[in-house]
Parts: sequence; C-alpha cells; structure tokens
Amino acid sequence: MNGKKLRGLLAAGVLAAGLAACSSGSGDTGASGGDGSYTIGVANFTLGGPYFSGMDKAIAAQAKKKGKIEIISTDANGDAAKLASNVEDLLSKNVDAVIISGGPLESAPAALNAIKSAGKPVVLVDRKFQTGEYTSWIGPDNEAIGRQNGEFLAQRLTDGGKVAIIKGGPADNSIGLARTNGVKSVLQGKPGITLVEAPDFGNWGSDGGLTVMESLLATNSDLKAVFCENDAMCLGAQRAIADAGKDKQIIIAGVDGQAEALKAIQDGTNYVVTGLNDADVIGAMGLDRAVEILGGAQVEKDTVVPSPMITKDNAAQYADPDGGF
Repeated sequence: MNGKKLRGLLAAGVLAAGLAACSSGSGDTGASGGDGSYTIGVANFTLGGPYFSGMDKAIAAQAKKKGKIEIISTDANGDAAKLASNVEDLLSKNVDAVIISGGPLESAPAALNAIKSAGKPVVLVDRKFQTGEYTSWIGPDNEAIGRQNGEFLAQRLTDGGKVAIIKGGPADNSIGLARTNGVKSVLQGKPGITLVEAPDFGNWGSDGGLTVMESLLATNSDLKAVFCENDAMCLGAQRAIADAGKDKQIIIAGVDGQAEALKAIQDGTNYVVTGLNDADVIGAMGLDRAVEILGGAQVEKDTVVPSPMITKDNAAQYADPDGGF
C-alpha cells in the first residue's frame, strides 16, 4: 500500500469514527445555500515552517478535491494581533467558516471572540488553544507521541547513556511540553539513562536544531541519542551530528512525519524513529470538518488523530511523494 493511500485511509477512518457518533442537525445547509458551495477562511498564525505551510497546502488541496469550495488563506507571520486582524478581514468577506492553524500560539481570544460574535463556526487544526470557544478541534495526542518515542529509545539504549532533548520554544508551548513530558515520563529513572535538556530553543526549524545540537555536542560529546520536539529541528541536529563525525554514535528521534525525516529513516540513517503528526491528514480533515458543520452535521468537539510510530520497518508505508509536508 502506498503512502498516499495509507494516509487517506487514516484520515477517512478517523472521520468515520467521529461521524458515527454524530446525528444530523436541523438540515441547515449553511450560509451559502444548499448547493454545497462555501467560502472558508484559513487563518494561519505562521507559514514559516514546513509543517504549517504543509497544513495550509493540505486544506487548499482538499477544498479543490471537493469542488465548489473557495479558500481565502492568510498569514499572520507569527503576530497574534495580526492573526486577529486577519480573522476580522475574513469575516468582513463573509466567509462561511474559519479554520485556524495556531502554530505555537497558546491562545487567540480576540480571534475566537470575533468569530463567535459573527456567528460562524471555527475549526482548530493541530493546535488547541488553552482558552476560548471553538466549534471543533482536530489534532494529535502529543504526550502519547512523546511516550512512544521514549519507549523506543529505552529499548534501543539497553546499556544506558545520555539522551539530549531539543525543545522548540517558547517555554510555555504546551504542544512541545507535552511531547517532552511524554519522553521524560518514560526515560526518567531508567537505569543508566541521563537526560540533558538543551538550554536554548531550536525554534522549530532545521537551522535552530543545527545550532542547538552543535552547542550540545560541545559540552556532551558522549551523547547516545537526541529527541527533538519536531522533525525539522531533528533534521538540523542530524547535520550537526554528521559534521561532528558522530552519526554512528548518536541516534535521533523526532515528531511529525516530515517527508525528509521519513526518507532518512527509510534509508537506514541514524534517524531511527518519529511519531506521525501528519499536516496533510490533519489539514484535509480540518477542511472536511468545516464542510460537515456547514452542512448541518453535529460533529465531535475534539477529534484525536492517531499518531503511529514510524521506524525503518514501516517508513515506506507513510512516505507520500504527492504530499505537501
């Protein structure tokens, strides 16, 4: 089975499970009438990373597949005030629904309040805000992903050793904290295993991962493994490890299922594991969820997307050459 088909089945399976618990609504077919044509606004907190740009592309691609769906996408460039203003602009264009990809933003009260005041549904993808009202959220169990990575590393490091942790930041980022806490819940207290948390953040990008890894290697030359809160940082860390000639010594564990990480795993490099948090799947599901709501369905409030562990044994199954992430 190819990666595209497997990912499609994953998305379809989660949606089917969610809809099985739903009943038809009042029959309201949404603001645009009964022909299934809608205009949906996408408010991105940032498109400055492969995961978030992949999410935006996936939403647009799914809309194109459905037909009759117009997408208006915005980018706040990491500015919360700009996100709120982008939402206001989308609402002024009378979009039927809003999808928010919040990235590392913990809350967006102004944006959510504006959408509520306008009486429009809002679907959150990946990031669930800590406060505020939303119609539906679709995303992963980040702590579970961290735990399964921790369990994999524990099995590999039978003789113990130092495990570095590279965090994306900022300090209150609940997604990153959940992933790291999952890893730590497994590895802390394991005989012979020592955890070393990098003091600086990798800012969720490969360049940041490279810089932080270089600093870690300068003070911890005996590392046996590194866990990064996302694949992008791990890809940078992998470059730093290779430059230091330690790719036979240090194994790498990430999160997301980014295409370049899957290739590194499949190729048998020192990148050995990641947990699937697929922007293509979640983005497509977010678009589908918005359309379902507009069609009158009573949908799940929260939908947790499965995050299978990916190793060399199954990486080929998840690789999708046609994906945006």
